[in-house]
Amino acid sequence: MAEVKQTVVEGVDALTLNGKSDADTVETATDAQAQETAGDEATTNADDVVDPWNVASSNDAGVDYDKLIKRFGSSKIDDELIARFEKITGKPAHHFLRRGLFFSHRDLHTILTLREQGKPFYLYTGRGPSSGSLHIGHLVPFIMTKWLQETFDVPLIIQLTDDEKTLWKDLKIEEAIKLARENAKDIVAMGFDVNKTFIFNNLEFMGKCPAMYQNIIRIQKCVTFNQVKGIFGFGDSDIIGKIGFPAAQAAPALSSTFPFIFGNKKVHCLIPCAIDQDPYFRMTRDVAPRLGFPKCALLHSSFFPALQGAKTKMSASEQNSAVFLTDTPKQVKNKINKYAFSGGRVTVEEHRKLGGIPDIDVAYQLLKFFLEDDTKLEEVRVAYSKGEMLTGEIKKLAIETVTPIVEQHQAARKLITDEVLDKYFELRPLKYGS
Repeated sequence: MAEVKQTVVEGVDALTLNGKSDADTVETATDAQAQETAGDEATTNADDVVDPWNVASSNDAGVDYDKLIKRFGSSKIDDELIARFEKITGKPAHHFLRRGLFFSHRDLHTILTLREQGKPFYLYTGRGPSSGSLHIGHLVPFIMTKWLQETFDVPLIIQLTDDEKTLWKDLKIEEAIKLARENAKDIVAMGFDVNKTFIFNNLEFMGKCPAMYQNIIRIQKCVTFNQVKGIFGFGDSDIIGKIGFPAAQAAPALSSTFPFIFGNKKVHCLIPCAIDQDPYFRMTRDVAPRLGFPKCALLHSSFFPALQGAKTKMSASEQNSAVFLTDTPKQVKNKINKYAFSGGRVTVEEHRKLGGIPDIDVAYQLLKFFLEDDTKLEEVRVAYSKGEMLTGEIKKLAIETVTPIVEQHQAARKLITDEVLDKYFELRPLKYGS
């Protein structure tokens, strides 16, 4: 239960009031207005909008994550939890955790207790394939997921929601399936262990595994139309496919969706994802116990900023907002130099005097995600804040950090043939330590 002043109601009904229950204390007029005007799970702070399809803030530093934790009723990842994580795993925490890039959770303590007790759990994450290539922001949840899989030696389920993209975008079914496979090659190129990883796309998997559709129906029977409208903000003019879709994203959090992996065991699930996906899994957590399954645990990441600034997240739909994994070194350099929002001052003299603002500087944010050396990152932050490092210099360092990541991924991606990919999609038992 979140450590906040208000009473948090986690069930489906609580979602209809933008993550607040009737018992919540509304502390400001702005909060009251946000509560009254929010007809869905879209989280509206004074200026922030967060839902599975939209992320926007009027603040140059981006979304206020402390407020988001309170509104969603999740729990902050604090030093005590990180210390417990390191004690149980015997490994240093990933820099995403240390730097607060994964900042919120639901029931991560439960997962750690399972590990202490030698009991199993599995990982589940996913991707909605809307473009032929991932961008570097898409790597974040998969980097974390891969580290978790290797740290805990557990099976991993990766869902590609090509059905969702067909419903929400102007995509034909055949095109969405093709994009799913292309995105899957990008994911496989990150080095996931084929013996421990199962990947599927909804539009093809459901015809091969009746258990998934059966669980979708079980979930749909537990959520009313009014509830799903409240959670996701659907209107009367939305197509019925959208209204039914959330159950498809929820189903993989029930282990019986994959009988070829788990048999009839009811296994706990941990889901690393960006926090805008939380509405799906709050619904799932309400439904799961009613179906006899444990609630899924979640590990929430912050949003990877668009090059234009943290007011919105990097998007595959906006070519110039993102560094794609298919970009050439020249394109990476040009995009960061031209589009990356600067926290520097108007003139060199002013910058030397006042210093830059790392929290709103996109080049610094790129380093915060991808520069693994904590000491080097802190040196950059201090130098930029004092005006000792200029905008051009921090952009140059960001380019030097990001470009090898893109190039290494491209080299690995060339080795992923259709035959290699098919092995990940094959329905089969997985091999893992637990």
